[in-house]
Formats: sequence, C-alpha cells, structure tokens
Amino acid sequence: MGYHGEILTYTPGDLDFTVVYAVIVSGDFPNPCGHALLFVPRQYGISSSDGSYFQVAEMNGFPRIMSESGYYRYLRTNRKTEITRYAVSLPNPDGAVNRLVEVMQKKWLWMVLPNNCAAFVEDIVRAGGSSAGLYSNCPRLEEFK
Repeated sequence: MGYHGEILTYTPGDLDFTVVYAVIVSGDFPNPCGHALLFVPRQYGISSSDGSYFQVAEMNGFPRIMSESGYYRYLRTNRKTEITRYAVSLPNPDGAVNRLVEVMQKKWLWMVLPNNCAAFVEDIVRAGGSSAGLYSNCPRLEEFK
C-alpha cells in the first residue's frame, strides 16, 4: 500500500486559506473518476506548491495531511498523476480553518459517491464561504466550480 499522508496532530498555523485549491489526480483501478485533495498554500511559500495537502483515503479513517514532499511521495508510491488544480477563493478563511480542524479529528466514512474525496474538499471550501463544488462528485469529469 502506498503512502497517504499523516494523521493531523496539530493545527497548521502558517497556511493561507484565502485561496485554496481542489487538486485532481488520477484514480485507482477501477475508479475512472479520479481523486480530489485540498491544497492550502503557505502564507510565505517559496513555490506555488509549498503548503499542505489534505485528503480522505480510507473507507473509515482519519483524513490525512501531507507536506509538499509528502504529496510527491504520495503520487509516486500510488502511481498517480496530477490532472489539474482549481483555485477557490474563500471569503471566510477562518470558517474553512475551523471546519478543517474539526473534520481532521474525526474518522471520515467514505460512501463512494455521497461522502467521498470530492465531498471532503467541498465541505471545507463551503465552510469558507464558497459555493464551489461538483455536481457529479466525479472530479475527473467536471470542473470544480
């Protein structure tokens, strides 16, 4: 089994939640929909991928956090490729931070389409005041908007 990140044991304090990204990567077989992660850049990052990635990757497990190097390890060990990123402006960044901290402390029950990786990302951006999301819950088939 490949790397999926770490269980969050702290509140990330140096992240900028004003603009976050829905990151779409290829899916595992037989999943044609791909997989969605949330990327939050560092306030004073050195590169555009300097920040933290958040995802749900188990049927009933804690969401995971990854650093930039952890994300590249995740792609490599799971044989995934990044397909695209969608920038999402958040008018209420504190709402997104609070919701992310809350959901990272509980197990996420994956229910294929209704409570999947895309729903995880939507939950956080909606708490931040955005209406961005997916109609189909299939990240590879439509834009996250």
